[in-house]
Amino acid sequence: MKKVITILSLSLLFILAACSENDSAQTASTTNDNQVKVEAQKEEFDGKKLNEFELIAQASNWDFRSDESLPVWTFNGTVPGKEIRVKEGEALRVTLKNQLEEPTSIHWHGVPLSNKQDGIPGITQDAVRPGETFIYEFVANDPGTYWYHSHQNGVKQLDKGLYGTLIVEPKDGTNVDEDYTLVLDEWESGNNNNPAGEGMMDDTNDQEGKDSHEESSGGNMDEMMAHDMSSYDLFTINGKASGSVEPLKVNRGEKVKLRFINAGYMAHKMHIPVDYRVTHVDGQEINNPMPQSPSLLEIAPGERYDIEFIADQKGAFTIDSHDEMKGADNMNIDVIFEDEPLKTVNHQDDEDLVIGFGKLGENKEGPFSLDDQFDIEYNMELGVQMNHESMDMEWTINNETFPDTSPLKVNKDDKVKVTLTNDSKDNSVHPMHLHGHFFQVLSKNGKELKGAPIIKDTLNVKPGETYEVAFLADNPGNWLFHCHDLHHASNGMVTLVKYNNFKEFYKSSGDVENMPE
Repeated sequence: MKKVITILSLSLLFILAACSENDSAQTASTTNDNQVKVEAQKEEFDGKKLNEFELIAQASNWDFRSDESLPVWTFNGTVPGKEIRVKEGEALRVTLKNQLEEPTSIHWHGVPLSNKQDGIPGITQDAVRPGETFIYEFVANDPGTYWYHSHQNGVKQLDKGLYGTLIVEPKDGTNVDEDYTLVLDEWESGNNNNPAGEGMMDDTNDQEGKDSHEESSGGNMDEMMAHDMSSYDLFTINGKASGSVEPLKVNRGEKVKLRFINAGYMAHKMHIPVDYRVTHVDGQEINNPMPQSPSLLEIAPGERYDIEFIADQKGAFTIDSHDEMKGADNMNIDVIFEDEPLKTVNHQDDEDLVIGFGKLGENKEGPFSLDDQFDIEYNMELGVQMNHESMDMEWTINNETFPDTSPLKVNKDDKVKVTLTNDSKDNSVHPMHLHGHFFQVLSKNGKELKGAPIIKDTLNVKPGETYEVAFLADNPGNWLFHCHDLHHASNGMVTLVKYNNFKEFYKSSGDVENMPE
């Protein structure tokens, strides 16, 4: 009898060992039922200066230039909305009042705040219904250039103007003489065979494209058309088009800081025709920024770039777009010297050089390296497919579309590596934005990234490119990871980073249609 019991016990041990091996092969993201619940971080206000703001979402008309006005949606009646500027470590209390005829919300793009304050309808809160208010409260612990925008039906609401800027200054100041914020965007004027105010492109093929797809037995994705952005024919800086853009006034010898924010759906190549340095990307410092000769600075949707230069030129100059899209010549701004006559400023050509990450600053050890042991590694293949029922194009993550994408599950304090590969056959570009965290860019196309560590929250992945990025899972919650060309996001390219054993705080009331993209 003892022998039987012993044999059974050994068999059970082998079974348990095999199960244990299988479990460990599933990576550290597997939920442990015995693990202590993790909660969304608490925003501690004690002893901190409190800054209170009110943002009113409302329909308005906006003059883009003297001869062109369009219906828009705004925060507090302007495009961009009211700039919120605070010091590092200060607290914010922002009251959103919704005077629109549909629900809305506010997301604080790039700010690693509590998951409860992230402003994502259906994920962290219900969208704010017409006539109602919602209060966001958080501490601005991370200095940098950020922005805020609606995340309810964002593909429509951002496009109509629901965004503004959030600047968190370092405790010790910025050590510059002039500090300007430049928000880039593009609009549908209605003068290009597409009436203004009728929403976004629907990201489908035209009928000819549909017919050719239906006739092809294999559904050749190479023949699919990317969504047509040609209706966007009015390019702006700070809500104004060429001729109406207020020039930047500087004094000779001053150190000038420019904060570029791309609030649109296209990457913009801005020509900086003077010597300068890139000091921050997505609000995060570059180590010992390298001097840059006149060149092109490419800024993708959702990205931010801070540059600095010394105003010692011989005269006024123009920063302008080198994009090839119709209307791009509207996107320019003059830099003029105080107490000196304004000269005629012409478009200044230069070698079409877009500076890469490796040339921004001097090398130093970053938070992560390719040699690290990661708790979880995740492959994110960015693709496109045709929905055979609707004949609409869908943008996918690992061949899935939101809300059916498989989430990236992590435990708190996991070291996470994500490999992003753009396999889209429609030649589309995907600026991927992670909520609630910063990540380090480790490699591009298999080559380790040299130079200053690049820490970001939004990364532009072009066709055929592969990036490896890493982040620390130190901010519990349910967080979006999505393309910030919201045409792509609204048609599927969204997933979630979900913390295991997370104590859920949100449940939909069922009283509002939540549209997180």
